[in-house]
Amino acid sequence: MWLIIGISLRLTNLTAKPPWTDEFATLVFSLGNTFLSVPLDQAIAPDILLQPLQPNPAASIGDVVHNLATQDNHPPLYFVLAYLWMKLFPSDGGLVSLFAARSLPAIIGAASIPCFYVLGRVAFRSNLVGHLTAAMMAVSPYGVFLAQEARHYTLAILWVTGSLTCLVIATRHIQNRTPLPIWVTLLWVGINALGIASHYFFTLTLCTEAVVLIFLGWLQLQTSSKFSLLFSPPWRRIYAVAIGTCVAGLIWIPILLENKNRDNLTDWIRGSRVGLDWLSPIFQALGTLIAMISLLPVESSQLLVVIPSGVVMLTFFIWAVPILLRGIKIQLQHPENRIMIQVFMGVVLSAIALFFIFTYFLGIDLTRGARYNFVYFPAIVVLLGASLAVCWNPPKELMEREQGKNGIKSIGKWGINGKKAVMLIWLMGFFSAVTVICNLGYQKYYRPDLFVQLIQQTSPVPVLIATTHKTYVHTGEMMGVAREIKLANSLQKPLFLLAHQDKNPNTSTIVENTLKKLPRPFDLWLVNFHAPVAEAVKTCVMSDTQSMPSIDGYEYKLYHCQ
Repeated sequence: MWLIIGISLRLTNLTAKPPWTDEFATLVFSLGNTFLSVPLDQAIAPDILLQPLQPNPAASIGDVVHNLATQDNHPPLYFVLAYLWMKLFPSDGGLVSLFAARSLPAIIGAASIPCFYVLGRVAFRSNLVGHLTAAMMAVSPYGVFLAQEARHYTLAILWVTGSLTCLVIATRHIQNRTPLPIWVTLLWVGINALGIASHYFFTLTLCTEAVVLIFLGWLQLQTSSKFSLLFSPPWRRIYAVAIGTCVAGLIWIPILLENKNRDNLTDWIRGSRVGLDWLSPIFQALGTLIAMISLLPVESSQLLVVIPSGVVMLTFFIWAVPILLRGIKIQLQHPENRIMIQVFMGVVLSAIALFFIFTYFLGIDLTRGARYNFVYFPAIVVLLGASLAVCWNPPKELMEREQGKNGIKSIGKWGINGKKAVMLIWLMGFFSAVTVICNLGYQKYYRPDLFVQLIQQTSPVPVLIATTHKTYVHTGEMMGVAREIKLANSLQKPLFLLAHQDKNPNTSTIVENTLKKLPRPFDLWLVNFHAPVAEAVKTCVMSDTQSMPSIDGYEYKLYHCQ
């Protein structure tokens, strides 16, 4: 049932939202194509700009791997799977099918639901915890958000879930001081290797597991002063897992060193801290944690929607947080479950600590990318499932102690019993998932559809859309616009200019030379243009754009060239 609900949510409105630059990178590289085929510093037609999105029958898996290794900074496993998957679908108007690209992560995201069930059941030896973990994963707005993007994060979540399951099994064997089965050892190494091959940030999950294992070793030394325990059978197999994982990770070191030459692809995640900016990572991390459970339309542009949504979310968390903390506290009192709560809390707290270390000490603000929290997302959901299990089926002695004078069994201060509380929390997750599906939560960073509508309404003459170009990210921004124009079958076929910027750019000259060659009249739209253009457009009249709408991802200026 949870699988059906989960996959239904993930496939609903799957192609309703336009792809953004990161998704274009997935589409192009998964086809075995490259952004290098797009001409720079000259006016080009939309079809030329969209050429990398055309299926290439001659491309092979070797092309996918080679292009990623030389032009991108991600490992190839997901892209190879996407290459094989998208071959099963026909093209969409000559371009790769967006449904094909997004359906793969959606299906993988749904497939993780039974894996979450296994993780919860194995960790707490409870069918109920497994079910509630799967139920919350099925409707998690964060899980739905990642599953509806043509990116590799749902695959990475799958490996995180598998690796944590192996950690749970290892914890049991450490407790019982029995050898870790060889099949678990090999499976753990294999999952870790696949995780690193899916996303390099999977190594952050491995770091949190290392912290937890160090904690377990310290606990064991507290109960027995024998240092030799750290070389007992379960630990020897765990050391073998660590060595095997390190070997699997070392394979990628040469590629990572090569990626240093492409640091400009991650410039957005770097930056200095000034004043209140020092507090931003804290609120960004907190916002992502909240949105794993609940996210109503607080990103809407209408205050009449934002204010009630914010009030409902605030009220919900004021009511739900004490209930969830109470469930965790009760699980900690249970001898068999205490260690598992400590393990998952260790994973979560270690991951958050790593995020802040990267942010405040290394200048890499990982909190800016909500998607990077996949490294500990499964641990959050399992803790949620364990807490809700206490609400659904509380211990008898607890109910006797908390039973009110009127004889009504309830939890919290609002007279709601445990099962109803679980249902309300799940329903909040469900409506939050619907919010994401309708693009009212985790909204797309780019809205080329709205920008194309604006151009069509504003410019009755031919159009040139110009942007400054540094990396394929900027190519993707323009691809979004060109794709919307092609899908709309618009009679207006604007030209595009990607003015490449080197260390000493002469962008103004590029624009000026292009303008001289075009027949007039035409409208010049400067989009995300970060260079001086005063001389280049001196023969054009700048339009007043203050009364025009702002559009996510596209900062623009309009010039009428008569």
